[in-house]
Order: sequence, then structure tokens, then C-alpha cells
Amino acid sequence: MLVDCPTCKRSIEWTPEAEFRPFCSKKCQLIDLGDWATEAHTIPCDNSQAGLSPVLDEEAIAAQYEQQSQPFFKSH
Repeated sequence: MLVDCPTCKRSIEWTPEAEFRPFCSKKCQLIDLGDWATEAHTIPCDNSQAGLSPVLDEEAIAAQYEQQSQPFFKSH
């Protein structure tokens, strides 16, 4: 099966021997990784659908911290 490299669009054969698939080369693979690292590529997300609150008040942050820190920082 032939696929296009996501970076340079060159056709490559999709086989187990294609070391960098779906990319054609290590260079294209690293270019794509750099795009994710610099946030040139992103996955859109609606915070309300993901169950995330865009703003937490101080009390909510303190409560979450207490809940998470208890087993790690208490000495017995």
C-alpha cells in the first residue's frame, strides 16, 4: 500500500521495513515532532466537553492540592 508522507507528501510504501512510516525519512519525522513541540500542530478541544473548567478558584485549587498531597507528604 502506498501512503503520502505527512510532511513532504512523497509517496512511500507502507511495509514493516519502512522504518519511519508514515514518514519517508527521519528528517520528516523530526520536522513533524518539532511542529507538535512548538504547537504548530494542535488537537482542538472544547474544555466543557472534556470536563475541564477553564478557571478554578483558590478554594478549588487548595482542595485538589490537599486531596492529592495527603498520601505523598504525610510521614507515618
